[in-house]
Amino acid sequence: MSSTNVPALLTLIETIETHFQRRQAKGDAVAWEIAKVLSLLEPLPPLVGAFPRNNHPATRHLEAALFSGNASTSGLLAALRPVAYDLPWRYSYAKREDAPGLEENIAFAEIIGPEAPFQSDRVCLGLTLVGPETLYPEHAHPAVELYYVAAGTATWIASDIPNLQPPGAFILHPSQVVHAMQTHRGPLLAVYAWSGNEVKTLSTYTEKSNP
Repeated sequence: MSSTNVPALLTLIETIETHFQRRQAKGDAVAWEIAKVLSLLEPLPPLVGAFPRNNHPATRHLEAALFSGNASTSGLLAALRPVAYDLPWRYSYAKREDAPGLEENIAFAEIIGPEAPFQSDRVCLGLTLVGPETLYPEHAHPAVELYYVAAGTATWIASDIPNLQPPGAFILHPSQVVHAMQTHRGPLLAVYAWSGNEVKTLSTYTEKSNP
């Protein structure tokens, strides 16, 4: 990412924080996790790396995602558009013989984290992009995970319980809870945050989904 785009990236981070802050009023488990994440983002970790543009295949779904969403997420998508294609999109799992092409339909862009340009060992903040009609298979990780759906109504499964979640929804995955996402006609674009001492630990597919 060029230095001229850093202000736009900072605007995106601030916009994400604003959407998180609006949800805090409910005082439930999601709100408690939001408070934890926001505290870990203050002050903003130092920018120590670059955001090189890449051409991950999954970014072909960005255009559709960036211009969908709903009234509750339109501001976030507007803040994301100037920098969306400059983020470090990648797929962090090995290829799967039972799911050919999966690595071309799922990508993650970590903005803040242990290996992200904004470096932190205590919190991760980034984006998940999943193409249409794609199953992000069951997986789990030690870190507590918070999702905020920016675009795409998808089926989110946690502990074998499916829920259809629209743009504007918050989803909380406690540590080691097995979860998955199934998209439908449109792509899914969601903000994710990881918190805790386990943010350096990658997620792994479960035996059930990776026989």
